[in-house]
Amino acid sequence: MEFSEREFIPLILGGDINTYSVARAFYEQYQVRTWVFGKYKTGPSYQSRITHYHAIPGIDTDRIFLKAIRRFAGQHKDKKIFLMGCGDNYVALIGKHKKDLPENVIAPCIDFELMDILQQKEEFYKLADEYGIDHPATLIYRPEMGMDFRMDFGYPCILKPSDGIQYWEHPFASQNKVYTIKNRAELEQVISDIYGAGYAGSLIIQDMIPGNDEYMRVLTSYSDQNGKVKMMCLGHVLLEEHTPKGKGNHALILTEYDHDLLEKVRKLLEDLHYVGFSNCDIKYDRRDGKFKFFELNTRQGRSNYYVTGSGFNIAYYLVEDYIYHHDIPVEYAKEPHLWTVVPFAVAFRYVKDRKTKQQMARLILKGEWVNPIFMKGDLGMPRLARMIKTHLSHYYKFARYYK
Repeated sequence: MEFSEREFIPLILGGDINTYSVARAFYEQYQVRTWVFGKYKTGPSYQSRITHYHAIPGIDTDRIFLKAIRRFAGQHKDKKIFLMGCGDNYVALIGKHKKDLPENVIAPCIDFELMDILQQKEEFYKLADEYGIDHPATLIYRPEMGMDFRMDFGYPCILKPSDGIQYWEHPFASQNKVYTIKNRAELEQVISDIYGAGYAGSLIIQDMIPGNDEYMRVLTSYSDQNGKVKMMCLGHVLLEEHTPKGKGNHALILTEYDHDLLEKVRKLLEDLHYVGFSNCDIKYDRRDGKFKFFELNTRQGRSNYYVTGSGFNIAYYLVEDYIYHHDIPVEYAKEPHLWTVVPFAVAFRYVKDRKTKQQMARLILKGEWVNPIFMKGDLGMPRLARMIKTHLSHYYKFARYYK
């Protein structure tokens, strides 16, 4: 593999597929190696040839984060440092300490005040109502309500934390990312478990929109430093993971185009003067023919390589904006492209729609697909062995958890 010296260095916080997808984008566009600071020696970026991976225990805490970033920036004073988070907690750290970062560090994200509002799902729903963006019928549950509350929708329903960062700081045995609740007794038990573990924020209880994974959508956008949207890429989610800790993580995405949907979100982002990447989870509700928004993440999503694979390299937008100061034309992804982290056999077994399967087959035959983990030139052992093991584990995971 060949690398180039550039006037910038990407520095990414995290350890999952998100970090590797961003690093791959930077390498493919600019032939640079990305530095990754994670907590553990694991994940797709660890032992990769396109990254310098450093395991730093406590990198997700204020003191160690600032110490590590300041040291790194001081060691590379002649470079601009792109600092990006690949998890809500890391993005929050960056947003909170933007004013404390060295001058050569570029933090392409919104300030913490707006970030904190948008990361709280209940606050996002208020904004959605204001801009005519549909979302599921929702009850905001607060601990002082006890069990004396009623919902305007029935069961099954969905329960999830409003503050995902705080929620994962209080682990417990039955902790899930999202809960599908079958009845009142189960609802009250899960509420008790969550608050019993120490979580103090609000909970989101929602009407469960019917339909399998194939009704889901994901929207990734980039807004430049002037708050103008420059890129939007809509993905039709065909499969999600179904393990307790991974529920809702994308496993198979087909890029598609919906102009009206994109324009609604563009207006919201530009009115907020939003900066950086944003990521929306959406589901089509066949009952009324509307797309319902679940949340707006203040970062690129973990499946962000579906955007780069579709021809809209996410690193390009950052570098052109912050390094070369070019006025990038607005682009919407319109051509179909397939992104997968599961074996084809799993994809074709669990996707239900016949026409979708036919489209998948056509894209695969034409080579218009990608698995972000397996990059040509970055297939050295022992990383490859770990990635193959993870890849093949989807046979077992879907057989056990998919319903």
